[in-house]
Amino acid sequence: MVAMSAGSGAVFAGTVLLGAFLLFQVQPLLGKWILPWFGGGPAVWTTSVVFFQVVLFAGYAYAHAVERLRPAALRLAVHLALVLAAAALLPPEPDPAWRRAGDPTGTILLLLARTVGLPFLLLASTGPLVQAWFARAFPERSPYRLYALSNAGSLAALLSYPVFFEPLLGLGAQAEAWSGAFLAFAALSAAGAFFVRPLDPLPRAAAGPAPPLGRRALWVALPASASFLLLAATQQLSQDVAVIPFLWVLPLAVYLLTFILAFDHPRWYRPLPFAAAMGVLVFVLAATSAFSTGTGTRFWLVLGGTLGSLFSACMVCHGELARLKPEPRLLTAYYLAIAGGGALGGLFVSLAAPLVASTFFEWKLGMGLMYLAAWGLAAWTLRGRIRAHLNLAAVLLVAAGTGGVFLLAFLGGSGARRDAARSFYGVLVVKDVPWRDIGVGDSRELISGRILHGRQYLHEEERRRPTAYYGKASGVGRAIGLFRGRADLRVGVVGLGVGTLAAYGERASQAFRFYEINPDVKRLAERHFTYLRDTPARVEIILGDARVLLEGEPPQGFHVLAIDAFTGDLIPTHLLTREAMGVYVRHLAPEGVLAVHVSNRTLDLAPVVRGSARPFGLRTVEVDVTPPEDGPEDPSTWVLCTRSEAAWRALAPHATGGGDGREVVWTDDRSDLFSALKIR
Repeated sequence: MVAMSAGSGAVFAGTVLLGAFLLFQVQPLLGKWILPWFGGGPAVWTTSVVFFQVVLFAGYAYAHAVERLRPAALRLAVHLALVLAAAALLPPEPDPAWRRAGDPTGTILLLLARTVGLPFLLLASTGPLVQAWFARAFPERSPYRLYALSNAGSLAALLSYPVFFEPLLGLGAQAEAWSGAFLAFAALSAAGAFFVRPLDPLPRAAAGPAPPLGRRALWVALPASASFLLLAATQQLSQDVAVIPFLWVLPLAVYLLTFILAFDHPRWYRPLPFAAAMGVLVFVLAATSAFSTGTGTRFWLVLGGTLGSLFSACMVCHGELARLKPEPRLLTAYYLAIAGGGALGGLFVSLAAPLVASTFFEWKLGMGLMYLAAWGLAAWTLRGRIRAHLNLAAVLLVAAGTGGVFLLAFLGGSGARRDAARSFYGVLVVKDVPWRDIGVGDSRELISGRILHGRQYLHEEERRRPTAYYGKASGVGRAIGLFRGRADLRVGVVGLGVGTLAAYGERASQAFRFYEINPDVKRLAERHFTYLRDTPARVEIILGDARVLLEGEPPQGFHVLAIDAFTGDLIPTHLLTREAMGVYVRHLAPEGVLAVHVSNRTLDLAPVVRGSARPFGLRTVEVDVTPPEDGPEDPSTWVLCTRSEAAWRALAPHATGGGDGREVVWTDDRSDLFSALKIR
């Protein structure tokens, strides 16, 4: 019996560990797989996380229900039948036919349900279900440390994905490997169910009184708060730092780490130190976001401050949640409440917030709530000492008040703006900005996060001037300059911005064709900027994913095709792969130039362009321009690609970059953004 008990304990631990690993391996796998199908923005990930949270809740509900089935043979039959049905749906490879135009939120949810819904539900049920088995098999031992083991498996999956699986395996190979591991999980599940088949839960008549309603409410509210902060932090990092899967994994890893610590042992959580850290970090992060401008320094300050404040806040939420854990008979109900709270927090950020606000307000709201909670928890923890030490109370009051005034100013300060729009593709703001020292008057800007997407001067004599990253000395300005005298000039542009490149049009016989995925960009460009209506050239704006549209169109014969979808750290990787380059080449005139805008604060994309261009016989020229700070143009880096010897010779004298000539090849099946990170 002892040997059997030891063996069953190992099976339970192995099932929990492998199930959690697979649960959190499939999330970045599918997130990356479908990311290029729906614009490449952070909302693809946050929507995917909401799906996984909702199915996690469904898995916990299944575990709660199946544990109440009688007799034991029925429980065993139902669970194993579902495990076998899930195995029959493998491998988890999404169908490209699901790519559709318009707001893809519903499409993503349905696609994920079709691709991995049942396997994910069975994996999600593993934690509470196996812990219930463990509690029946080992009534003298606490099952809650298996929850820490489960989160450790989840954390291992997240950290190993960008370091090992993503760079070494293509998406198809990852799906096959995951499927093989799922079959091993199915075998472990069957073994665990076999061990507990003769054991029934305690009858409800023998149970103690139900927990009070307030405690049950906290079982939902605390994980909902942590989930809200997780998705808000992920969204903010994507908006403020970079949209790369590596930065999606980090907040989730921090979130899971707090679960591990809180449920492993009570010694890891002390309210006062974490409350103090939370208050200080929120204050520092607010100051950094408001005043810091240095790219490298600011990257680490924002990343560290965001993750640190998220860790402190989630540690408070999960530490208090662990303090409230019930006796094992209520284990599945407890985990069901936790999963429900997590789903509620995710649904608010991903689905409700875009309906009630035109900007990303969730992280600022979370910072304000964290600050108040930090001081409230500190005061509550020190309530006895404060009565005895009035000086300490005065210091706490002054510090909280001073920081609170500053934080309120930061949270409420969105600046003057003419218009704003929020959609699945992000937040856009139109602002009027006084210009300094160059005598051209005020300008109007289109901004996403901290990134400029276009600028136009408001003065009548200056409003037709190409500005920002598109001046005459820029790479795209040089490329268009080769052909400006042609009456039949055709220019294609992926990414509308404010329509600045239309300023290069000189004749009605010339054509500028813009491809834009976000309808809000078109609306704001036409309403608040005049480039599109000032140009004498013919302008076409085609809404939809540029690559999908170009794949379906006949050759356009562009003299210049500008790929301008990478500025601002939003990296639709599917627009830089070898397969995408083949699409672009098909649309170029024989003497044409492909101009790829690779200005980016955190990623070096020029080697990727060079690597994708070489197989098609394209020669490249990198034009890196750093104009005076008080001038009308902004620093920009463009990589110009052409098969024409004459065009290459005309552009080569303008080369101002090139780096070390390194080449990186991305394909639709494999791309490693971490290898392109500048700040490592």
